[in-house]
Amino acid sequence: MLEFVPGNLSLGAPLVVALHGCTQSASGYDRGTGWSTLASRRGFALLLPEQRAANNANRCFNWFEPGNTQRDRGEPASIRQMVAHMVTRHRLDPKRVFVTGLSAGGAMTSVLLATYPDVFAAGAILAGLPLGAAQSMSEAFEAMATGRPRPAAERAAAVRDASPHRGPWPRVAVWQGDADITVRPANATEILKQWRALHGLDDAPEAGTPLGRAHRVELWRGPDGTPLIEHHAIAGMGHGVPIATAPDGAAPIGAAAPFMLDVGVASTNAIADFFGLGEAAPQPAAAPTLRRERPEPERTAQPGWLDRIIAVSRDGMARVAPAAPKAAEAPAAWLKKLLTGGPPPKRPGAATEEPEPPAAGKRIDPGQVIRRALRATGLLDR
Repeated sequence: MLEFVPGNLSLGAPLVVALHGCTQSASGYDRGTGWSTLASRRGFALLLPEQRAANNANRCFNWFEPGNTQRDRGEPASIRQMVAHMVTRHRLDPKRVFVTGLSAGGAMTSVLLATYPDVFAAGAILAGLPLGAAQSMSEAFEAMATGRPRPAAERAAAVRDASPHRGPWPRVAVWQGDADITVRPANATEILKQWRALHGLDDAPEAGTPLGRAHRVELWRGPDGTPLIEHHAIAGMGHGVPIATAPDGAAPIGAAAPFMLDVGVASTNAIADFFGLGEAAPQPAAAPTLRRERPEPERTAQPGWLDRIIAVSRDGMARVAPAAPKAAEAPAAWLKKLLTGGPPPKRPGAATEEPEPPAAGKRIDPGQVIRRALRATGLLDR
């Protein structure tokens, strides 16, 4: 996973979880959507879980597999553990945890809202599918192509059966391009049907304020006037996240790329508004940057990325990468120890001892050294 925590983050700040789509990476999804930029502006923490090719060859979250759509199992449990890690480590507000995602990430957002409605206060589903849309890969393709219409009561029952929670239910925003041929707009209708039934809302929405000529907004409000469900339809837009690299009256956010569609609608800003993440603050002098290396000890309190990889495992166990080397063992010295054959630092919880250094004069195998280095840093399984 990747995490971003602004340097001046206050105690009890919110957390946003953002899930990429198939073939995407966590860093690429952030770059396109601009979530870390907005986190700096508005003061919240950001978590981006990243699927591994070992779990899905196309790096899709497995929203259609029964073992990955249940509470306390598989990928939902792994992501839940990541959230708990973030909330505890950074002293965030556990009542203000939000989730959003595109396509397979959007479908997994549906799964997380249903399996952990006690964890996520609200979610935004972009070009996604409802919980229960599929139980196999073949059903997944059918659902993406048709929406597989079901009665509202059946859709709502799938969510009620997913956890012991009985309300209040998360608020939900649904985003969809009406020209999407990858995940058909009928799926947005099914998601809305599912959550309207849970919230006890009728079929008659009110019109919201559009962000552009192609943008249509529908709202369903609760008794106190709070929008419980939003539907955002983008005319002529295909499969992807709507962004606005040059929005009217606002600082630029996001970057056009495959599945990041510059249609003049800044969905990231609108989703943050729906989550209640506050008014935009003045833009920082430098935008947040993504770094793959671990920060040096003296920089750990500064704004920036921490690449702490956690496996999204099928058994529901999340593995956090070990912390950076101690101050007394700077990264250069730590790497030199590995390259000269010295024993690498033992990983927390390792069941076996690390290999002994080679005997004097013994030829060092570079491939073995690289594998040992990757294992020591948690980047390669044993």
